[in-house]
Amino acid sequence: MAVPKSIARLYEAGDKWLAECSPHPTVVRMTWEKEALAPIATGTHWIAVETQLLAAMHALNGQQHGPVLADTETDVAWWLVPADGAGAFAELRNVHVRPPGWTLRCPPTGWQLEGRFWLNRPDGSGLLTDPTALADALVAGEHRLPGEASA
Repeated sequence: MAVPKSIARLYEAGDKWLAECSPHPTVVRMTWEKEALAPIATGTHWIAVETQLLAAMHALNGQQHGPVLADTETDVAWWLVPADGAGAFAELRNVHVRPPGWTLRCPPTGWQLEGRFWLNRPDGSGLLTDPTALADALVAGEHRLPGEASA
């Protein structure tokens, strides 16, 4: 089944942006061509904020966000936020801000590889998640009762 051209263009734009977040975009593309996760270091364009996958899904809640990478095998998600946004998460438990230079192993935007896929794909625009809005959404999710998770 062929991917519609409009979707293919979206993937291409997201892949181009993501690859260019690396100092070695050619290496990123070559890695993806081998159907492997490409290493992209945090810090220059964005940092990664790590949460549990379920918390990430609740925090998405239909709102506008930047890219969110999910790993179903480890039950983890990484939000791409501006490089200066770490302070918004200082008081949050179960949230890990990965420091500049930390490597996030990423699939291309339209593929799932090794249990990783984009819950919210990079679209090529450079849009990142607002750290304050994400911190607020994660705090709200911490106060839900277990029965409220599906509501």
